Amino acid sequence: MEADTPPDVASSIFAKIASGQIPVQTVYEDDFVIAFPDITPVAPIHILVIPKVCIRDISCISQLTPAEAAGFLNGIAKTADVCGLGVGGFRTVMNTGVEGGQTVPYLHAHILGGRQLSWPPG
Repeated sequence: MEADTPPDVASSIFAKIASGQIPVQTVYEDDFVIAFPDITPVAPIHILVIPKVCIRDISCISQLTPAEAAGFLNGIAKTADVCGLGVGGFRTVMNTGVEGGQTVPYLHAHILGGRQLSWPPG
């Protein structure tokens, strides 16, 4: 956790999951990310992928090293593959800020799949 991480990010539930303070049912994990089922799924498959480095949202992505940013995106792809979504497809959603629907102040991606998804989503 970086020294300049805002307190609400550093104390969020996802920061505690990333640091191992709160256990989760892990779907995928590597050096950069941990993925686990969403507690309020909106699709048959609804997985959250969080980086292990504390960061508020995608608008702060430049705070990550290139390896961390690539590791986050690669973790999303690997999680979808582990969930069997590579063939049929899936949606990746990253909400940013209150107006964007972000409820936890910590970067996370929602992987949605397991059914035909409609558009527009919101």
